[in-house]
Amino acid sequence: MVVMAKAVLFDFSGTLFRLEEDESWFAGMAVDEREVDGHVQAELMRRLTAPTGRSVEMSDEQYHAWVNRDLAPHLHREAYLHVLRESGLADHHAEELYARVIDPGSWTAYPDTVSVLAGLRARGVKTAVVSNISFDIRPAFHAAGAEVDEFVLSFEVGAVKPDPAIFRSALDRLGVTPQDALMVGDSEEADGGAEALGCGFALVDPLPTAERPDGLVTALSRFGLRA
Repeated sequence: MVVMAKAVLFDFSGTLFRLEEDESWFAGMAVDEREVDGHVQAELMRRLTAPTGRSVEMSDEQYHAWVNRDLAPHLHREAYLHVLRESGLADHHAEELYARVIDPGSWTAYPDTVSVLAGLRARGVKTAVVSNISFDIRPAFHAAGAEVDEFVLSFEVGAVKPDPAIFRSALDRLGVTPQDALMVGDSEEADGGAEALGCGFALVDPLPTAERPDGLVTALSRFGLRA
């Protein structure tokens, strides 16, 4: 258990922020010629935000784009447009929904995100966002008033979680050893990869933001960290 952590690494999607749809996004859209209802909305959002796995059929070329989607923006676009089209959306609707995904303004901060990051900073604990992602999420943090020391984004560093290289990059930038760091994320498979280097790992549930008011506070408290 990490008790005197000098640094905390955070995942982005489902950990600090969440992509939460507005019904207006789906106005006029249909899946297989049927109007998109609440259940279909939820499934489409799950397919757009699930950290691992695949939800539609893919050719070898399409699977290559999917596996490497967080390393290059063009592969990310190709992969998710395929998922949306295979889910039954017309091309122009798939393009519209995809545009929402990569818009930092579409992402909602969890209720305790800003206060936790500010609290850690006030206590001298360094922070980094370590994310498998192919677009710049810094504007989302700026808009929310959330500050971190480093952004370690897969498409910028050329490595995706659970590859130890992306965690090592974050640790090097923060100037800490793995034993002095805690990784917080919503995926044991991806974020839990930090444990291979010797970091602690705290799992959070990627619930809707309204249903998880203090998930980060609780996760940190299990490792003796106040925020």
